[in-house]
Amino acid sequence: MSPVLAGVLQVLALVVALGLAYRPLGDHMAGVYSSTKHLRVEKWMYKAVGADPDRQMRWPAYLRGVLAFSSVSVLFLYLLQRLQGSLPGSLGFASIDPDQAFNTAASFVANTNWQSYYGEQAMGHVVQTGGLAVQNFVSAAVGIAVAVALVRGFARSRTGELGNFWADLVRGVVRILLPIAAVGALLLVACGAIQNFAGIHEVGQFMGGPQQWNGGAVASQEAIKELGTNGGGYFNANSAHPFENPNGLSNLLEIFLILVIPFALTRTFGRMVGSLKQGYAILAAMGVIWLGFTTLMMWTEFAHHGPAFDIAGGAMEGKETRFGIAGSSIFAVATTLTSTGAVNSFHSSYTGFGGGITMLGMQLGEIAPGGVGSGLYGMLVMAIIAVFIAGLMVGRTPEYLGKKIGTREIKLAACYILITPALVLCFTAAAMALPTPPHSMTNTGAHGFSEILYAYTSGANNNGSAFAGLNADTQWFNTTIGLAMLLGRFLPMVFILALAGSLAEQKPVPATVGTLGTHKPLFSTLLVGTILIITGLTYFPALALGPLAEGLAS
Repeated sequence: MSPVLAGVLQVLALVVALGLAYRPLGDHMAGVYSSTKHLRVEKWMYKAVGADPDRQMRWPAYLRGVLAFSSVSVLFLYLLQRLQGSLPGSLGFASIDPDQAFNTAASFVANTNWQSYYGEQAMGHVVQTGGLAVQNFVSAAVGIAVAVALVRGFARSRTGELGNFWADLVRGVVRILLPIAAVGALLLVACGAIQNFAGIHEVGQFMGGPQQWNGGAVASQEAIKELGTNGGGYFNANSAHPFENPNGLSNLLEIFLILVIPFALTRTFGRMVGSLKQGYAILAAMGVIWLGFTTLMMWTEFAHHGPAFDIAGGAMEGKETRFGIAGSSIFAVATTLTSTGAVNSFHSSYTGFGGGITMLGMQLGEIAPGGVGSGLYGMLVMAIIAVFIAGLMVGRTPEYLGKKIGTREIKLAACYILITPALVLCFTAAAMALPTPPHSMTNTGAHGFSEILYAYTSGANNNGSAFAGLNADTQWFNTTIGLAMLLGRFLPMVFILALAGSLAEQKPVPATVGTLGTHKPLFSTLLVGTILIITGLTYFPALALGPLAEGLAS
């Protein structure tokens, strides 16, 4: 079987698997967030935090819950790392330095999982399992909760109430993430991933010296890191490590886990607003972008540019032979079009255009299908922008799902789409202008610039993957990328919840013959075009200095 055909079959297998899971999972999530009943374990959790799950919240109260919970999470994870040297189960590792502890705490709470450390050489079992793995669950649940709040803003009228943050958070963890992650972990163990609490042990000689590995609860953390579109890895090699991702079957399973909730949330959206066709329109836009990027990535990585590429069957530098170009390319697109950040190959080793595709996927806002929750609310904001543009074309007040898109709504949507590019470009410019940060670059020229642009694109978009050529473990990068992750996560949430509150207060507008059909293919096409044009106008100059210049020169 040719490598290209193998890649096509893998894509088809993913499409079939995602299609089978789409309806039951999407309907289940709609039921979870529409239910008025509480499980007994959920009641215990509400009592522990002193929350009333039945009290409806307006958007300022909902936002306070998000920020309060996340702030406490950052502090807890920071202290856990700083105290690691005194904790049992630390495997003899010292406490984490302040700047790196801040960066890691910000990273995992912001659903980014950017890592400027070697996982197997820095974090013990307590921090890995009691700190990082826990944040993988709750940070993902926060993202889904905010998305559901925005959906309620469309579904409700003449009220500013968006639900209860604490109920949405707990239900997301208990009823959605935990059960699926448990099944995913068992499947990964069956594929060969490890799951233990073993200490450090020698496994033989390597390059003239002893090679040491430590065990860990890897399969369970791997499952939720992919399912919650968190990213990161127990080991520095991430999902290229055989303990995390043993073979081609586990590779497909991990890609499925990355994509399944973000895609299924479009059905949840359709179910909650009372029109499944609206969810299908959003799904179509997501699917077109995902398939288009996957096709482009496989084409540019399979293209041969000389005898070495011919012998290897394509651009195999930085890729695992057990996954090949197809498995690596599909994984790279899935992880950068979502906010996952896990990698099974090194994006710095991709062709110039291939590296550019991974960057562009993040710069779209990671909305195809995006992170759990963040992908849906990001796509809905783009839908509002698309409706606004369509309204300008015909001289009509724009409407979406029966809600008028007025001055307040469009300002909030505009702030949402501007904040992340501002963080990426400003931090990148500062890093290139100052004398010290460029010393962390492994390469010079266009590729070196791409290393820094990728780092801040990954941080501000809460992706977490790295270009694998930048030494980010410095005070400058730990601090600035940490700030980019926090601001890139929580500032957009402010605008999303304010937008949700504004929509929920409106009176529904009845559809007329002049109303744009937002459930039709024409709107999905307009939505895809809007996304590509806005992203292109924003990032093209920066991309031209990095991956485009490198690709054209090769």
